[in-house]
Order: sequence, then structure tokens, then C-alpha cells
Amino acid sequence: MKYYYSFIFLFVFNSIVFGQSDEIPVQKEDSIVDSKYREDQFYLGITYNALVRKPSNGAQSGFSSGLHLGFMRDFPINQRRNVAFAVGLGGSMNSFNSNILVYQDERSQIGFLNLDTENISYSKNRFNLYLIELPIEFRWRTSTATESKFWRIYPGFKIGYQFANLAKHKGGYGDFRLKNIDNINDLQYAVTLSAGYSVWNFHACFGLNPIFKEGTLVGNENLDMYSVKLGLMFYIL
Repeated sequence: MKYYYSFIFLFVFNSIVFGQSDEIPVQKEDSIVDSKYREDQFYLGITYNALVRKPSNGAQSGFSSGLHLGFMRDFPINQRRNVAFAVGLGGSMNSFNSNILVYQDERSQIGFLNLDTENISYSKNRFNLYLIELPIEFRWRTSTATESKFWRIYPGFKIGYQFANLAKHKGGYGDFRLKNIDNINDLQYAVTLSAGYSVWNFHACFGLNPIFKEGTLVGNENLDMYSVKLGLMFYIL
């Protein structure tokens, strides 16, 4: 009988030992799979576009909007992969409604004036900017390889190349459109911040240089306006 109990003891002992050793490769295999995940590869943003440092009596009218979309390459820098840098490529379409008119005179020269100061009525007056952008972000998040809802804080910097622009007016000066205005800076620089939880993320973009080139005048004042964009950013894997 003692041989019987000895056999049972050895069988149970061996089962426990080999059962525990069999679990180790599974854990290692899971860690290998988890060690390669990345976050937030695509982005889509919607913003309200404000103009700051407007000239005297300068004002915005209506709703000025922005649409931003692109792809980011995520480069985690720690073992947990919740701290990373990201570099991307995207596009941006921005409208600015204001009382600053962009017009072309009889000599085909571009000029600027304040419609309210000149007492000129209008129903539409805006300019649009179309940019190719290179965003760079430093990323901190509470994500894991299996968690799709997490907190994130992404400060960053953005360089935009203005490849097209369009001014539209409908009012006292008639109904016209002007394309590719030379007075707009081709390169636009900005600092950015995206922060939030899961789908909903606040986004801010603060321009670092003026929209218009140095020497662009409205009356006797420099048109030294900057853009500030506030809205929502959506990230997609």
C-alpha cells in the first residue's frame, strides 16, 4: 500500500512542477506580443479658428473653422510603451471670417482694408488657408496593449506649408474670389496640445508667426495677426 501512496505523491508532485513550468513560455510569448503595440496612428481634428493681434477695429464675423487630419508614427521610448515621441504628416483646411477685406485694385495689386471702418456692408468676407503639415508630439498616456480607453497628454510642435489660399467676398465691393495671395507666409509655425480621455480630446494650436508677411498693411497698421485654434481631436489606431 505504501508503494501505492508513493506513486500518487510522485504523480501529483510532478504534475504541479511541470504544470508550473509549462506556464512560463505562455507568459513570455504574451509579453513579446504586447511589446510591439503602438497608439494613435491617425488623427482627425475640428477647431474654431480665432485671430489674435487684430488691427484697430478688426473683428471676426460668423464661425471660422478648421479641419485637420493625418497620420502619426508612434515611437515609444520606455518598456511600458506609454511614453513616446510621434512624427507625422497631415493636411489642414482653415477658414477665417473677419471684416478685413483682401482685394485687387485696377493695377492687379493686392490691398487690404477694414470694411467696418469704410462703412461697407457685406454678407460674406473670409480667407481660407490650405496647409501641408509636419506635426511632432511628445506623448504621455495611461494605455496598455489591451486597454483602448485611457488618459493622454500630447504637447507638440507643428510646421505647416501653405500651398494654396483663397479669399472670398460678397457685399459692397461685389462678389469675387482671389486665389494664391502672395502676402501670406508660406511657412506657419505653431505649438500644439491635445489632452483628454478615450475618444474625447481637447486640442489647442497656437500660431508662433503671423499669417501675413511683414509689411502687409491695413491703412497705416501692420496686419500682424496670429491664429489660435481650439477644438476637439480624435485619434484612431
